[in-house]
Amino acid sequence: MTERRQFFADAEDAGRRLDSVVATHLARSRSLCAELIRGGRVLVDGRAAKPSLVVEANWRIEVALPPPRDADAAPQDIPIDIIHDEADFCVVNKPAGMATHPAPGSRDKTLVNALLAKLGPLPSINGVRRPGIVHRLDKDTSGLLVIAKTETAMLALTQAMAGRRIAREYDAVVLGSPAHARGVIDAPLGRDPQDRTKFAVREGGRRAVTHYRVRERYRTGDGEAALLELSLETGRTHQIRVHLGAVGHPIVGDVVYGPAEPSHDMPRQALHAARLSFAHPISGEPLAFTAAWPEDFAMLVRCLRARSS
Repeated sequence: MTERRQFFADAEDAGRRLDSVVATHLARSRSLCAELIRGGRVLVDGRAAKPSLVVEANWRIEVALPPPRDADAAPQDIPIDIIHDEADFCVVNKPAGMATHPAPGSRDKTLVNALLAKLGPLPSINGVRRPGIVHRLDKDTSGLLVIAKTETAMLALTQAMAGRRIAREYDAVVLGSPAHARGVIDAPLGRDPQDRTKFAVREGGRRAVTHYRVRERYRTGDGEAALLELSLETGRTHQIRVHLGAVGHPIVGDVVYGPAEPSHDMPRQALHAARLSFAHPISGEPLAFTAAWPEDFAMLVRCLRARSS
């Protein structure tokens, strides 16, 4: 059954694109909202519009949401590390090698499959009954994810994510040693025209900003490396991996955006979502969580420290 929503644009909406405004109010992705607008499911003062329309205050915006589709995932009894759990949400420490949700090449044994078995039915996002996924990590990236368990929490958390009020910090080991102790990589990202499964820094792409700090530097017989702390100002697909590769410091073990052969005996990208902070979706209380390095990441750092001159 189609769900109908209506709201009036306010002063904060004025001057923004229609797809962005709808995404904020509905707590859906901007790309999905652009599809709804192009499909005639969004009316502005009773008229169809384009996703790029610049919104003015007091406009009446009506949205006809299609019924959610069933997720193509089944419950699977797979161990998962839930580091914090309460009625409205939980925080999970995802292992490397586990996809966040089903996709081509990873149809099952994903975090979604495990959550369905562990927690049962959970709220939908972007029109799909997908268990509580607020944000994602690449399959071979380990670390923290917040999972919504109620519709109220899902709405609050997705709005917080859209408003950049969920702080995500990562640790990574990179090849080479950045010249500066701190820095900001501000470079737009888009699909790689040579390989549509990858992303690249592209003129006209979506703005992407990554902050980094050098925590340790290593000099070994195999060359230089560094341990970085990174934070996201935006959250584009593969953002950290693409940005670091683009500035000449690809993540150790990242064979997609770095050398074709794994380096330093690291079988996957040395990227770990180590810290996560946000306001409680119900009470507003500030929350912060940390996840220790998995053994492969910790061993890599130990080896680099031991071999460093």
